Formats: sequence, structure tokens, C-alpha cells
Amino acid sequence: MPSRLSLPRALGLAALCLLALILASLLLGAGDVGLWASLQALLGHADDEARFVVLQLRWARTELALLVGLALGGAGVLLQAVTRNPLAEPGLLGVSAGASFAVVLAINLGASAASLHLGVATLGALLGCTLVLLVTQMRGVGEDPVRLVLAGAAFSGLLGALSSLLLLWDQRTADEMRFWIIGALAGRPLDTLSWSLPGLLLGLAVALPLIRPLAALALGERVASGLGHHPQLTRLGTLLAVALLVGTATAAAGPIGFIGLIVPYIARRLVGSDIRRTLGLSLLLGPCVLLFADTLSRLLVRPYELPVGVITAFVGAPILIAVIRGHRLPTL
Repeated sequence: MPSRLSLPRALGLAALCLLALILASLLLGAGDVGLWASLQALLGHADDEARFVVLQLRWARTELALLVGLALGGAGVLLQAVTRNPLAEPGLLGVSAGASFAVVLAINLGASAASLHLGVATLGALLGCTLVLLVTQMRGVGEDPVRLVLAGAAFSGLLGALSSLLLLWDQRTADEMRFWIIGALAGRPLDTLSWSLPGLLLGLAVALPLIRPLAALALGERVASGLGHHPQLTRLGTLLAVALLVGTATAAAGPIGFIGLIVPYIARRLVGSDIRRTLGLSLLLGPCVLLFADTLSRLLVRPYELPVGVITAFVGAPILIAVIRGHRLPTL
């Protein structure tokens, strides 16, 4: 697909959009603190309640959306590049389900520390990534984007059923997990950012050296090998990066689907399919999409809120259908 925007221009527009959405996230909410009171709180002229809502609750929620959106957007690009499949998405292929199941199992076995969720979720996501790697090597499945998604959906359904069984089995697990497993940014502990930021940085540190090998791998294994890269090591390193990013996002906010599908789709439309262009843009678009969805989730049913995963599903499902119905799937 030819590029429609230069990369600097696309990055600049995404950065402006991100700043606007950060401001909207701080100013808009489902509670009694309205737009004017929120603006006064940002300027330091509001009462204590408004300042607490804007500078504590909404600010922490906005920071979490930035982290989770960046992690899921980057993970989606990496997963689609390593599988060469425009339908590959952590939620659709079972990576998020693996992370969720690992956390549910750990809590069922007695774990309770929130920071423990990060390591456990990463191990579960790594299990899901390993399955993806194995499935892509199967004849007739790895080459077919739709079959790969169906295999991932079956795996996700199995792990989801097992997670539900554990929740029904242990009431303590159900009580601790019910506000987490739906996938949301509200109501997270204030220290979530402090223990999830290292996981995000580690995932990016693993991913960045793999950009050139992944770009070569898109041309075929023989070409990549001829250029001095090692395709299998590239795949393993990429899936480790995806596991770290998805595990961090899932541990912090629960399973939020379709971000890893929406963001690469938009990035490819804007700058083309080369991962050297799409990854940087996706790291900005991921927070944009999640902030937009989260802000919308607060406004649609005021004074209540929708889970942000509901909004991302409403946006992501039509994109999924559009890609499947396309006469020709985009080449990655």
C-alpha cells in the first residue's frame, strides 16, 4: 500500500491529536465535576473536590491510558509483522487470554499483591505467544489469516472458560477479579503506573533492536537470512517483546481488546505497511485510540460509565470485518 502521508507529518498530527485527547480526558467525566470546574482545577482555582477529581483520579486514569495504549498499539504492530497477518491482534490470538488466565490462576493459588500480576501476566502472555508461533508453522493455518484468527479464538475461548470456572470455584478469586477482568482504566490502584512502567520500558527495549530484522523478514526468510538476520531468533525476540507489552497492559488494566487491531490498521492507512514507519506512529496512535474510547465511555451513559473494552469492541469489530471482506489482504 503506498504511503499517503510523510512520516514526520503523520507523527506531528498524531502528537497534536494525543495532546487534545489528554486535555479532553482531564476535562470530561461522568461525575458532577463539569467542564468549567475541571478547567478551573487545571488552572488552580477550583475547590478541593474538583482538584482531587481532575488532578488525582482523572490524571492517574489518563496516565494509565497512555501506558496501556502504547503497549497494546506497539504489541499489535509487532504481532502482525512477525505473523505477516493483518488480522493478528493480542486479544484475537489468545495472548491477552493467556495473560488473564495466568493472573486468575495465580490469585486462585493465593497471590494477592498487585505487582505480582505483572510477572504472572507476562508469563501467561508468553504462553499465548508461543501458541501463536506454533500455529503459524502449521501447514494451511499460518498462511491463512482467517484460519489463524479462528485458532486464536478457540484458544481464547478455552482459556476464558477455564478462567470462569476458577472464578466460580473460589469466591475470593471472584471478589478480587471482578473489577479487573472486564478491562477498564477506572478504579485502578494509584501505584499501578509505578510497577507497570518498567514492564513497558523492558518490552520496548526488546522490540527496538528487532525493527530492522522484522523489516527484512517481511521480504521472506531467504532474503532475511541473506541480509545477515536470523529469522527464528527474530520471531522469538518479537514474541518476547509482545508478551512483555501485553502482559504489562493486561496486568495494569485487564484485558482490553481490539486496540492491537485498530492501531496498526490506521497506521498502515496513513504511512504504509513498513514496520519501520508503522511502529513509531502506532506508539502515538495507541494512546490516542484508548484515550478517545475511555473519554467516550464516560459520556455515553452519564452519570454511569461503560467499560472501555465495550467501546474498543464497537470500533474494532467493523475494522475486523472490513479487513476480512477486503478483496486482497494487505501485504505485511
